[in-house]
Amino acid sequence: MDPNATYSAEIPHLLYMVFQLMFAIITVAIIASPFAERVNFPVFCIFISIWLIIVYSPIAHWVWGDGGWLKTLGALDFAGGTVVHINVGFAALAVALVIGPRKGYKKEPMVASNIPYVLLGTGLLWVGWFGFNGGSALASNGTAVLALFNTHLAASGAALVWMLMEYFRTSKFSTVGLASGALAGLVAVTPAAGFVEPWAALILGVVSSVVCFYMISLRSKSKVDESLDAISIHGTGGIIGAILTGIFATIASSGLILGNVGQVWIQIVGVIVTISYSFGVTYALAWLLNKIWGFRVPQEIEYIGLDISLHGEKC
Repeated sequence: MDPNATYSAEIPHLLYMVFQLMFAIITVAIIASPFAERVNFPVFCIFISIWLIIVYSPIAHWVWGDGGWLKTLGALDFAGGTVVHINVGFAALAVALVIGPRKGYKKEPMVASNIPYVLLGTGLLWVGWFGFNGGSALASNGTAVLALFNTHLAASGAALVWMLMEYFRTSKFSTVGLASGALAGLVAVTPAAGFVEPWAALILGVVSSVVCFYMISLRSKSKVDESLDAISIHGTGGIIGAILTGIFATIASSGLILGNVGQVWIQIVGVIVTISYSFGVTYALAWLLNKIWGFRVPQEIEYIGLDISLHGEKC
């Protein structure tokens, strides 16, 4: 490989490859949601290795790759609302349905064990998202700055709205609620970050916060057990962001507010195709691996905890 080869006038090809690998690995981190506390680690490693090749990579190529059919169709996804968030949200749902809930789910309290770590993680994600979205401009320019500012605005608005909704429901403000709202805003603005004006980014954050808030309530009443709420925040927020991008896009593209009704339909096609492919192929893969090796650890190991029983470590 020639280290001096360039992907564009601004960046080396090797740098672009590393940047794309970042998207792939963060997607894997999110799909860990339905595996938490109940799955054999080696089988998880086999699953994600295959999943990246047969699920993530095709969708990434369809949306971002030269000759990708969704890209050719005109689908807009600035930084991964479809490729990462819708994809992983419905993949996580498929895995959760195959594996089943943790022992004691809905019978024993399963709340966040360390609130400071939740906030620390949220802060790291929030700052990292600036590189996630701003870097997708593939240059140090006005588009990158716009994406960065839109990212911050959407997350801030969504966090505030989530806290207010939680207060009206429980008469309490919670730090976990703030973190959840910020994440919902970050997810929703991801496909739109470089395509919309700041006022539209704020709307995306607020709408995503409201819908994801009620989606978590619905999910919590079901038997679907996934600790990161990937379907409720990443999947749902990704759908909202992708469709609203088709409405509010005014920069380097035109959405519904500029009279381009077709863009909304293109975005909906991208959403439906991603959901169908991701859920269907992931379910088949998880079902097959579960039949061959079995995902679940024995019940006694699950109660002891995987950190101790599988890794010999204590958090």
